[in-house]
Amino acid sequence: MTDVIEMIDPMTGEIIDEQQLAEQLLKQAKEQGVGLVGPDGVLNGLTKRVLETALEAEMTEHLGYEKHGNTTGENARNGIRSKTVLTEVGPVEIDVPRDREGSFEPKIVKKRQRRLTGVDEIVLSLTARGLTTCEVAAHFDDVYGASVSKDTISRITDKVIEEMTEWQNRPLDRVYPVVFIDALVVKVRDGQVRNKPFYIAVGVTVNGERDILGIWAGDGGEGAKFWLGVLTEIKNRGAEDVCIVVCDGLKGLPESINTAWPLATVQTCIIHLIRNTFRFASRHYWEEMGKDLRPVYTAPTEAAAAERFRDFDAKWGQQYPAISKLWQNAWSEFVPFLDWDVEIRRIICSTNAIESLNARYRRAARARGHFPNDAAALKCLYLVTRSLDPTGRGRARWATRWKPALNAFAIAFEGRIN
Repeated sequence: MTDVIEMIDPMTGEIIDEQQLAEQLLKQAKEQGVGLVGPDGVLNGLTKRVLETALEAEMTEHLGYEKHGNTTGENARNGIRSKTVLTEVGPVEIDVPRDREGSFEPKIVKKRQRRLTGVDEIVLSLTARGLTTCEVAAHFDDVYGASVSKDTISRITDKVIEEMTEWQNRPLDRVYPVVFIDALVVKVRDGQVRNKPFYIAVGVTVNGERDILGIWAGDGGEGAKFWLGVLTEIKNRGAEDVCIVVCDGLKGLPESINTAWPLATVQTCIIHLIRNTFRFASRHYWEEMGKDLRPVYTAPTEAAAAERFRDFDAKWGQQYPAISKLWQNAWSEFVPFLDWDVEIRRIICSTNAIESLNARYRRAARARGHFPNDAAALKCLYLVTRSLDPTGRGRARWATRWKPALNAFAIAFEGRIN
């Protein structure tokens, strides 16, 4: 049974539940010919009454007597002062009670507070969806009839920088069955606007959850030293063991992986390998080429895969020699994929969750055009991460049917998963 929120009707003194309250508000809006939200909306008036009632209750608790009651102490009520606060329903003008000594410190609407916390969350949510400060300001003006400066919006989003630092340094799980490392290209103004890579590491926990381990800015010339620093940071935060690391052609990364986690298997991303194959071929042949390539990466053994690839190369190699070279160069990091159980293959081959995450990152980055520096880009990417999980842990459900994969991992990596 659901709980019923009860309120007292100030006109009749009768108890009304939330359904009756909603009906009364709708009726009142129709009778007065006004909307529910906006500067003159019914919810605006209701918010004003609720905030003022709460402030009066705080003053009563502070002084120890009800309004219009007798006081035996030196301090007493001393009128009101009006101020406007920005709320989720728009700007609301409220009367804040004062006391003679000036010792009253309200908690609901603090001194010098000009907006409720819910407004900050709206700003962060809109920014995470790629809106610029100008667009967020225009949104508040259009929807709420409120004027919010660009500086205010920037200050609100800057508040998450400390939170982002804590998130980037939070403790991690002891073991991850799979870690994906992928690159995202963002435009940053560094003297001139140029494409700059930002690297995202995503782990799959033993519970089948997607865990965004962190985001790092690169400069395009990363090598083993850079990657060893990133992986050592992840390891120092508690990730003692990783079974499989899925990555794609990042220079110096495979060597660094085996230095940080000697038992880890480096696996090239199958989806990226297939997509890179198509880049060298005419779109007209993609469907046919995809059918010919499928027997290679679904083969039961390395020998069978090599035979299937010879068939593929005999048909397409002369026309597209770059494809043959691509697969030959990636073969040593491709073949570990063939050793795994089909359930493990499904997890490390399916990058739907990674791609959906990158799609959100790209959408937010494209909407901003370019960023003035790395810090601004990282803040935007973190806000997207934050929007996926309001707890700030950067986690979300990975996929269904995780238990079969967990059993396969437990057998393949006996003693390391449990």
